[in-house]
Amino acid sequence: MEKNMNVADQKQPESAALTRQDQQHQKPPAQYVIPFADVESTKDGYTVRAEMPGVDKSGLEITVNNGELTILGHRHPQESPGEPIYREMRPNDFRRVYELDPAVDTARISARIDHGVLTLTLPKAESVKPRKITVD
Repeated sequence: MEKNMNVADQKQPESAALTRQDQQHQKPPAQYVIPFADVESTKDGYTVRAEMPGVDKSGLEITVNNGELTILGHRHPQESPGEPIYREMRPNDFRRVYELDPAVDTARISARIDHGVLTLTLPKAESVKPRKITVD
């Protein structure tokens, strides 16, 4: 006994058609620039300074997940009144990921941005800091 299936006449679910159409008009994946950064170690923890020109406080996303610190800096588009002739500045956003030292107290990480320089303070947990023990 032979079974006939007419695949061409089968109606696709509406969601599948939308997915295919969305894929055709989908934006290319975001491209990021790795910001230049300095990392310093102190007795109390670490300091990270990253250059992120064109990024302000509202354009920052800083997250900690599974022992990784992720920094995203979104630039605000700047309109130019003239026609571009030559460009060296890239309009890409910034992204940098660091693997954190397990000694960092992630609940106390702080950040500030000033004139396009992001400064992160990553304090060590009190339990891992050296301490002096007095003898009775």
